[in-house]
Amino acid sequence: MSNSTWKEKVAAWWTVDETAERSSADNPLAPLSDDQRRDSLPLLTLAFGWGFLITGLLIGAGLGGSVSFWPDLVMATFIGNFINFVIGALVGYMGYKTACNSGILYRFGFGRVGAYLPVIFLALLTIGWQGIVVGAFGFAWAQSFDSPTFYVVAIFAGVLYTGTTYFGVRGLEIVSVPAVAVLVFVGLYAIVANVDDAGGWTGFLELSRVKATENPMTMVQAINLVVGSWIVGAIVMAEYTRFAKKAWVALAIPFIVLIISQWFLQVVGAMGGIVAGTPDFSTYMVQQGFIIGGIGLIGMSLALWTTGDANLYLPVIQTSSVFNKPRHAMTLICGGLGTILGLGIYTHFMAWIDLLANITPPLIGPVIMEYYIVSRMKLGHAQLEHLPSWNPAAFIAYGIGALSTFFAPDWIIASLLGLLVSMVVYLIAYYGGVVLGFERGYASSLAPDESAPLRD
Repeated sequence: MSNSTWKEKVAAWWTVDETAERSSADNPLAPLSDDQRRDSLPLLTLAFGWGFLITGLLIGAGLGGSVSFWPDLVMATFIGNFINFVIGALVGYMGYKTACNSGILYRFGFGRVGAYLPVIFLALLTIGWQGIVVGAFGFAWAQSFDSPTFYVVAIFAGVLYTGTTYFGVRGLEIVSVPAVAVLVFVGLYAIVANVDDAGGWTGFLELSRVKATENPMTMVQAINLVVGSWIVGAIVMAEYTRFAKKAWVALAIPFIVLIISQWFLQVVGAMGGIVAGTPDFSTYMVQQGFIIGGIGLIGMSLALWTTGDANLYLPVIQTSSVFNKPRHAMTLICGGLGTILGLGIYTHFMAWIDLLANITPPLIGPVIMEYYIVSRMKLGHAQLEHLPSWNPAAFIAYGIGALSTFFAPDWIIASLLGLLVSMVVYLIAYYGGVVLGFERGYASSLAPDESAPLRD
């Protein structure tokens, strides 16, 4: 093969075919058409698989060693998950009504060029999340970070997730549907096994109270930890809800992900951490024999597989949308980066969660305000190419919102404060700009009588 032929093939692989991408099932470049929306059951099943993430187990175990299971842990997880659900529902409804992925939505809020910043930022965070799942898969099978087996299996997991995601949302649905039954069975078995090992429900609660005194945590700290564990998922909910045909499905997706799946896993993780000393149910199920251990490993592997696919899909669609590159190319790039990170980032999980809890929520604040308040729930796709390059109000709002999280008093959840501050600051900055004759948001691209909603 000549050098010129090789270069031409690489160039063709890297160059987007806009017609093909727009007509594909995933369509990262434009709002979805009605026939690109998907049936409800596969979407809801996919939501359960996405929500069945190792983070729920780890957060549950972290809380189990710091707060008593009843009522403190149950209350903290409910409040934290509910906060994420409200955010996810707001973003998810935007995705459903506009049929836009988050890459496009950020253009309406931050501008055509300005959208690069939040999308690159989110892509790096979600690729890091993908690395956590890759590392978790390796640990589930090797039970050690130092074993050569860990690296072999982790690399295999990265290749597996990348290969499945290469086929887009259809590939995700194929993996998620058969995995759900196994995941529920394994989780329920783990709950029963831990309560039994603790000597029954009374013995478990007493053990929980003793554990909670070893490294106590305040309720606000516990809630903030829960919020931080899935706040990224909440603000990219549009990636999946854009496929919904009905509004109730768009709201059911964040409910399943952020209430049912996460709460279930947090309970399983807490019980495992309190009784068995580890949130990884595959670890203590392996100790109960070949058959039970095998079921545990299969359940954990399916959980990580569905989550790995769903997480990798997020940065792929976001970067494809903003950089106008083919989805298959971004799948290989994001999947490769996530695999490399997976060999080391898993051991720094809690620090990663703390970072996400502080700096991520303010990103979506300007977009929520732009859609629900400024544009009054009407965004016109005809204006996508005519949007201003930058919307300074969005950047001001994000900067102040993110900064505010580092000065949050102990009695308020830092991540929620950052989001609320960014929302309020955006309205002040935007309408202040209007008063001064400096309007740079989505509305500035419209004629006085234009509203052009994407979906009635």
